[in-house]
Amino acid sequence: METTLTRRQEAFLVALLSCTTIGEAATTAQIAEVTATRWLKTPAFQAVYREARRQVVQHAIGQVQQATGAAVETLRSVMQDPEAPASARVSAAKAVLDTAVKAVELEDLEARITALEQQAKA
Repeated sequence: METTLTRRQEAFLVALLSCTTIGEAATTAQIAEVTATRWLKTPAFQAVYREARRQVVQHAIGQVQQATGAAVETLRSVMQDPEAPASARVSAAKAVLDTAVKAVELEDLEARITALEQQAKA
């Protein structure tokens, strides 16, 4: 669905993505809170807002994924540091093992889903 927002609606949308309340977003966008509430009730605005939030989350996930290498190195460093407290080394080792197990479980689940999809097509 192609939806065109007015400049005021776009300003409100941007404010919604960064403010903690609807009232604060309305003030930032220089609109009345009743107008903001009315816009939020319309399916077209809801769709655009939902897509904007999805994009924000996808961007954040990308940033987290970029940090995974550093996170693994940190865990490895703590885990292998003989000067680190035993509790820190155990926690780091547990995090590494938990993540490895979850990755295997996800791979197994993906393989099962793929097999089921192929059976359903047959």
